[in-house]
Amino acid sequence: MFGLGTTELIIILVIIVLLFGASKLPQIGKGIGEAISNFKKATSGTNDNEEGHKSISDKTGK
Repeated sequence: MFGLGTTELIIILVIIVLLFGASKLPQIGKGIGEAISNFKKATSGTNDNEEGHKSISDKTGK
């Protein structure tokens, strides 16, 4: 995963806990999860819109 070993990931996690505190981590995780979910919805929505435009143009012959 990104060329990081277990030791490096543990060090990064410890630094994050020291910077933000243990009480803020659930809020940060929730925010990141919501952002990823919204991004996935937005990108899948663009694919649906493109397919909708294609089907409409196929029906109209343009």
